Amino acid sequence: MSIVEGAAGRAATLIGPKPPVLVKLAYSLGQSAQSGGFDAAIAFVFFYYAAVLGLSGALVGAALAVSLAFDAVVDPVIGSWSDNIKSRFGRRLPLMMLAAPLITVAVGLLFSPPKGLGQTGLFAWLTVMSIAARSFISLFNVPYIALGAEMASDYAERTSVVVYRAMAGIFSAVAINAVGFSVFFANGGLQRPDGYPGFGWTVAALLLVCMTLCCLGVRRYAAALPQPEQVAGAMWKRLPGEMVEIFANRSFRTLFISAVVVFVAIGVNASLNNHAHIFIWQLKSEQLQFIGYAYLFGILLGVMGAPALQNLMEKKNIVLIGFALLIGNWLVLQVLRLMGLYAPVGDEALMPLAINAFIAGIGVGFVSVAYPSMMADAADEHEHLFGRRREGLYFAGLGFAGKAATGLGVMVAGIALDLIQFPKDLGRIVGADLPADVQFRLVLIWGPAAALLSIVAMLIFTAYNITRARHDEITLALRLKQGGPPAL
Repeated sequence: MSIVEGAAGRAATLIGPKPPVLVKLAYSLGQSAQSGGFDAAIAFVFFYYAAVLGLSGALVGAALAVSLAFDAVVDPVIGSWSDNIKSRFGRRLPLMMLAAPLITVAVGLLFSPPKGLGQTGLFAWLTVMSIAARSFISLFNVPYIALGAEMASDYAERTSVVVYRAMAGIFSAVAINAVGFSVFFANGGLQRPDGYPGFGWTVAALLLVCMTLCCLGVRRYAAALPQPEQVAGAMWKRLPGEMVEIFANRSFRTLFISAVVVFVAIGVNASLNNHAHIFIWQLKSEQLQFIGYAYLFGILLGVMGAPALQNLMEKKNIVLIGFALLIGNWLVLQVLRLMGLYAPVGDEALMPLAINAFIAGIGVGFVSVAYPSMMADAADEHEHLFGRRREGLYFAGLGFAGKAATGLGVMVAGIALDLIQFPKDLGRIVGADLPADVQFRLVLIWGPAAALLSIVAMLIFTAYNITRARHDEITLALRLKQGGPPAL
């Protein structure tokens, strides 16, 4: 029997490290930086600056585009940096510990622009603080995600680590939404500027606690993980070659490009959520949290169900199902409204929107578990093909795809608001009516346009071809190369 033919049976005996439950729990708290700090808290920024503070949508988009360009440079540098660190804390933890207090300050200041700033001043403040928040979250998140890939090498155990991380991210997002809508933005407060600074600093403090507990909880396990030999030479000299190398792997290219496209769609849709919910469906600010909870509960079910589905099908198929559910969320209610067939408002709109968000959340849960696990599998394939571990750069690519493409989606959403002539002063008026033609164009961008982009991402993603059997072959080949157990 050849190595390839017997790989599936023998690879099961070559399972690598399996972190204890307490270590996985502590590790999972670090997801608050991304899910809580970036996805949940910063989701309020677009509405705050564009609708409440009155900054031009194009300028909001431009500010976030500048931070996007900066992120394009920062993420791979951090990935390469963390791949090449050797310390008594391991090669990932030093950057995470450095980033935690910096994230805290940047997030707090992002929600606290000085009073009296005009358009230029607001644009400058948003640009600088967005760059700071994105960069410091990258400084934590890139080594954090790479550490998760190193904590386990088994096909299934790797998914377990991702599940812990995803569930912690959901709970942190729920907590931040609850604090926002129930404390700072209750009774129409989303359209008032005075609640945002307190919200920002409260979120910053919560993130600091979670990131600190994460670093303390994993420090011994992270320090005990293997640390490959450092690569000689300056980073600026070796990084271009490393970038060329990772893009030479078809699996990475497929995951990266499809992630960029779908995150642009998510950025467009998410940036306009508050505009659509308040000005189209006419919900009250305090009602928005229930849509968020339905969405997050859907994600929780998706995250919990993904490992069970993985026993029945390939990770690739789980992602495709997730994409389909997400696309449905952006088409059903929106198309019905555009056609004039179903247009509930106020209390009548809350339940259908919550159900829609719940279904989308299940899809996102599937993707959020399977996708990072697939990226870790692709990193194994990279070592098999090129002889070097590149988890840092691989997850820098995934992180960049998420943050940068979402930023691009925000930029598109900002420009779109100006193109559809959304009234700049309307955001501060509780109960204001949006002209019907502007409503139509807003719904079109918020739903069907985002769905079309996701369909493109779905088609790109179909080229991914690492199956369970292929990963078993890779695992066995790597263990044999490293002097692991002989074939049975």
